Amino acid sequence: MQTTSIVQRWVRGSLLMTVLALVLAEGLFLYFSYHTLYGGVQSAMENRFSTIEGRLQATGTAGDAAVTAESRARTLRRTVEQFDEKDKFEFMLLDASGVILANSSGIRSTDLTGGGDFALALLQGRGNDIYTTTQGERVMAETVLVPYAAGNIAAMRLVTSLRLADEQWWSTVTLAVGLGLLVLLVSVWSGLFFVRSIVRPLGEVETTANRIAHGDLRARLPDTRYDDEIGRLCKTINQMAGDLAETERLKNEFISSVSHELRTPLTSIKGWVETIGNIDDPNNEYCRRGLAVIGTETDRLYTMVEELLDFSRLQNGIKLNCQVLDLVAEATDAALFVEARIRREGLHLEYSEPPEPYPVWADPARLRQVFVNILDNAVKYSSPGGTIFMTLTRTADTFTAAVRDQGRGIAPDDLEKVKQKFFKGKNAVRGSGIGLAVVDEIVTALGGWVEITSALGQGTTVSVVLPVYRPGQEHLHEKI
Repeated sequence: MQTTSIVQRWVRGSLLMTVLALVLAEGLFLYFSYHTLYGGVQSAMENRFSTIEGRLQATGTAGDAAVTAESRARTLRRTVEQFDEKDKFEFMLLDASGVILANSSGIRSTDLTGGGDFALALLQGRGNDIYTTTQGERVMAETVLVPYAAGNIAAMRLVTSLRLADEQWWSTVTLAVGLGLLVLLVSVWSGLFFVRSIVRPLGEVETTANRIAHGDLRARLPDTRYDDEIGRLCKTINQMAGDLAETERLKNEFISSVSHELRTPLTSIKGWVETIGNIDDPNNEYCRRGLAVIGTETDRLYTMVEELLDFSRLQNGIKLNCQVLDLVAEATDAALFVEARIRREGLHLEYSEPPEPYPVWADPARLRQVFVNILDNAVKYSSPGGTIFMTLTRTADTFTAAVRDQGRGIAPDDLEKVKQKFFKGKNAVRGSGIGLAVVDEIVTALGGWVEITSALGQGTTVSVVLPVYRPGQEHLHEKI
């Protein structure tokens, strides 16, 4: 596809339409100006003829036809002799052959015998023509056949110079063309100024976006003083770059944290394997202790790897195998599953099972994972002797499962970020740090949401809110 610029599109589109509209307006203006100017000259001639024809009509209203024709001829000759507008017009009397019988100047000039007005008059009764004399002067001639018999006089003719009219016409043309060029120049200047105000920031946007695409997440667009579409685009790109930089930072911290978490059990396993390798007696106390540590650390590694795999699957999108479930039963099973570990850590679990079922549309394995992750976090962040509270409540449209601990709590600055990918707060303990991110992904896919409240030194409450199941909602949340 051929590459085009905004300037080229503006020239081919807006500017071309402006030029065409300007040319059309100029053409119409000059057309009407021409006909108004030269039509005015022709109208002046026609008015003179109307006056003369009125005199002819009043002449010889009585007597025979010969006397009337003769009277009209004398009236026409007298009109030529007494014509008082000789400075403007040349008044002529013509015979049937177009020969000049008399004229107002008294000079039989052959220079004024050109033009096709007489021939048109013979055909139409009236003829008008503009022509150039042998002396190079443009004139307008109007010929009218005499409507009544007037001896050998067949037609009347008026000739006038168009010098003043031509000068006025060319002044009008010059003014119109000048104004048209001025309008075009202003349009081009304003258009280029406007297009440039768009093209320049877009060029900066393109350059900055390319830098970001090639990994320079510190690239930023300069602040713009305009709060328009381009200004908002620049702010959005800067925000995007900031979010990408923050995500990159969190990802690097996440990789570093997970690497550290993986290294610790691997180091312990390697050390005990070497120790056990030097012991010949399987019943040795160090051998049994080493095997126990290896088993514990292996379980820890397995749990972290499973969390990472789950997080990866959720990011890539997985199919949920949803069905109608009892939220109470799922929460109770999760509590029983984690209760043994809670006791080992010296903690207590407070949980009262509601008597009635809470129907929800969910994937049983994923819902179990949600409860286990939340309870696991509560165990990790609680101090020995503390209590973990698990409560289930309902409204007309939602069910809420809340887990509250009495642990160290979450810093206010971290509270809004704990559900983000790769984020680990300031008070985070060992682990991959993606448990809440996985929980949020699953609950959101099931049509619910996760609420977290916390106070430093007092504990944290994680609430999972799911919609009440009603028939017909089976396919609302099939995929993440």
